[in-house]
This record gives sequence, structure tokens and C-alpha cells, in this order.
Amino acid sequence: MRHFLFAGLWLACAPLAAAASCLQGAVFADANGNGQRDADEQPLAGIAVSDGEHIVRTGADGGYQLPASTRATVFVIKPAGYRAATRADGLPDIWRAGRDATARKGSRKAKAGAQCQPFALVPDGDAPASFQTLLMADSQTSNAQDVGYFERDIIAPLRGRHQARLGMTLGDITNDNPALYPALVAAVTSLGVPWLHVPGNHDMDVGARSDATSLASYHRALGPDTYVWEERSMVFIGLDDIIAQPGQTPAYVGGLREDQFAFLERYLPTVPEDRLLVIGVHIPLFDRRFREADRTRLFALLENRANRLVLSGHTHEQSQTFWDASRGWNGATPLHEYNVGAACGAFWSGAKDVQGIPDTTMADGTPNGYGLLNVQPQGRYSVEYRAARAPADEQIALHAPRVLRQGAYPAWGVYANVYMGYDGLPVEFRVDDGDWQPMKRVQQPDPRLLVENIADDLATSLRGYDRSPEATPSSHLWRAALPTKLEEGEHTVEVRTTLNGKPYSARTTYRLQDATP
Repeated sequence: MRHFLFAGLWLACAPLAAAASCLQGAVFADANGNGQRDADEQPLAGIAVSDGEHIVRTGADGGYQLPASTRATVFVIKPAGYRAATRADGLPDIWRAGRDATARKGSRKAKAGAQCQPFALVPDGDAPASFQTLLMADSQTSNAQDVGYFERDIIAPLRGRHQARLGMTLGDITNDNPALYPALVAAVTSLGVPWLHVPGNHDMDVGARSDATSLASYHRALGPDTYVWEERSMVFIGLDDIIAQPGQTPAYVGGLREDQFAFLERYLPTVPEDRLLVIGVHIPLFDRRFREADRTRLFALLENRANRLVLSGHTHEQSQTFWDASRGWNGATPLHEYNVGAACGAFWSGAKDVQGIPDTTMADGTPNGYGLLNVQPQGRYSVEYRAARAPADEQIALHAPRVLRQGAYPAWGVYANVYMGYDGLPVEFRVDDGDWQPMKRVQQPDPRLLVENIADDLATSLRGYDRSPEATPSSHLWRAALPTKLEEGEHTVEVRTTLNGKPYSARTTYRLQDATP
């Protein structure tokens, strides 16, 4: 065991044969925001720097020294009241590549004592306590054409029109093709906000021989797989929760590594209670492949916090889960997990529209799109969803028969897919401005997608590059029987609900026809 004195503290660590680079460096206040340390710019003391396992703080001279490590990246924990400098590719400059992220065959590996380029933090005293974050999951592009769909369907309509101050992609940035990272980074950073990433199972390098080396391409292009980003009212922790199992079945499971738990155990006690703690992962905590022991251990770290939220992707569906004691959560209030709908929807499948973009509705009937996280002081927040290229108030999709026999038994009904719906949400309907009546939540496939499935079955040639996904039971579908003992002719159906205090509604019609023999 060796010891060294740093910032007035004796630190101890066991020497490792293979150590990461960038173990020592500095953090400074970048007063002019040029990313370079000019002669008059001052060091920043007390700033946390980590390798994803250990955490140290800078001394009075702005310097830091990490223990020897094999972690692939070193990162600065951007504190509230500062902005990160911007890299040449537009991403926030919060990390330095370590040995595993920079080593190439035949190259000289960085030495453990290598001095890093200093981290530049730009003072931002005007950062608001209330702000919005763009949430994306599973852009999952396989080729340049898919990147084009992502750009035209998701990014272009947002450019210059959003109110967000931060953005993030929750894994499966690409579909096993890391060569597309630069194009995807260019797309998201064109929105003009710092952009964060979390790795997904399709961001693992094909042919990797271990979990430890499975994210080499990700580390080089997108940074650390464990990191923290602090704002005045929120702390975001990005975590790689894919455990690669090369040569096994399944090839990966959901869970966390020991170094990640060590990091969380060190960092979480430092987070002020009045900040919203947001955990961003790819594999949902409810996924059958997520290791139960790891979920239980994570819950134990979060249960005493009053303000927390989990964000996940992966499913190519959308849902909201409220974890409680019946499912292993023992906090005073339920733990909210928002599983964000995929930006690529159903993998860019389905028939193309007049603009040449695939329909790509997901298997649960949710259109592809992106989420919004609205953060306010004292841990308050709300989440929203936006369907791609759709108005903000398009939150409900309806399906109803076009015509029914007048006087028939009311066996046919209207279906309402409330994209942000969840168990317990009141959804109501009325016919012809009559009384509002409750609809019943049902676990069934969305009939709108079943129509697409049948159209694909009956088509004599392909309707798209890939057909629409097979409809599966949706977690946010409601149904109500349509009355038939009304006058012959057309009748209007209206459905309404309230999300985050805002009313939303949708309308459709059906016709009653006299079928007297």
C-alpha cells in the first residue's frame, strides 16, 4: 500500500499494474469561456473529479490527484453555477480519455502520472433554478439513412424552437455502428444545449471479449459510462447498466458494477436533499434481465431520499412505473421510473409518409418522439412526451368504428391511447356533448397498430423497408363502449384527461345506420 499527501489529506491506494492516464490535473475558472487557461484565470478549489469509482476534490491550487485506476475515463463533476467548456465536436468538455479509451494496437500507453489538460468551468451565475431537459432514448441508427430520418423527424423540428437548457440520450445511440457517432453528435449538439449520453446494449463493441472492454468506442467518442452533472435544482447521474456477457446466453444483463456502487456510496451523501436526484440508465429497472440483487442494492441507496426519479430507455415502448413496497421499494413515497419512448420508434420501420419518413409507431401504439423533464426548486418536477413532428397538445390517439347498426348491442367501443398514461389516471369520454363518463383502462394491443399489421399482411408488396411491429398490449390504453340507441347519423366522441395539471382532449366520430331488413 502506498500513501501520498494531497490537498491536506493522506490518501491510500493499492498500486495497480495497469493504471489509467489523467490521474492528475487541474480545474480552473474559464472567465472568457474560450476553453483555454489564460494567465489571469484562477484555479477552482473544492471541485469533485472522479474516475467513476473514486472521488477527489481539487486543492487551493485547483489541482487534483486520483488513485491509480484502470477506469477508462476521468471526469469533472460539473457543479451548479458553472457551465462546462465545449469540445470541438460540441459535447461538454467534462472528461479526459484514459488508457482504455485511447490505446491502439502498437501505440504507447499513457503513464499513470501523466498530467491532463485542465478542465475549464465557465462561471454561470444566471443559471435558473427552473429549467427543461430534452430526453431521448434509442435513436438507434444503423446507417446514414437512419441518421437522416433522426435529423428530419426529431432534430430539425426542434432546432431554434425548444426551451431546454440540457439534453440527453438514454442509450442505443446507434445500432452496433459506432462509426455513426460523429453524425449523431453533430445532430444533437446542433440544438445548442449541453448534451449527455448513457450507453446502451447496442453501443457495446461487436466482438468485445469482456464487459470491461465492451464500451471502448463509446468511451472514445462520448465519454464516461458513469458521471454526474449538477444543476441548481437537479443532480443527474448517468450510469451504464449493461453487463456484457460475451459468449454467453443472454449476451448481456441489466445491473451495476462494484465500482459503480462504490461511486454511488461515496457521492450520494454529498447531494443536498432539496435537489432532484435523477438516475439515467438504459435498461429499465423493471426489465426481466435486470439483476434483482442490484436493483435491491440501488433501492437501498435511494430510499431515504425524498426527491428522486429514474429515467430509462431500451423497450421501444413508453411507460411510467411507480415502485412501491409490493415490488421491493421501501421508500416513504413511490419511486417514479419514466421509461422514455424511442426516438427511432420501432427501429425506423413502417410505411413512409409524404416526406419519406417511416411511420415507426412503437408496439404499444406510441408514436416515436422524445420526452421533456421540467425541473423546479425543492425537488419538484414533471415529465412530458412529444410525438415527432406533432403539436404539443397531441397526447391522445383514438380508434373507433366508422359505422354501427342503430340499436345494436353496444359491443364495440372507442379506444384512447394516452401516451403518458399510467394506472390510476382518470380518462373520460362523452358523446355529442353529453355527460362525461369514465373509460376503463385495458391491457390490449392498440387497434390502430393492429390495422397496420393487417395492412402489412394483405399487401402484395412491401409497404416499407421493414413492416410495422406486431402490436402488443399497451400499458396506457383505455376503452369505452359506444352507445347505439341514438339518432341515425353521425355522432361526435370526445375523450379527455389531465396530465401535469394540463387538460388534453381528442375527438373522433362514428355513424349510426338503420339496418332494417
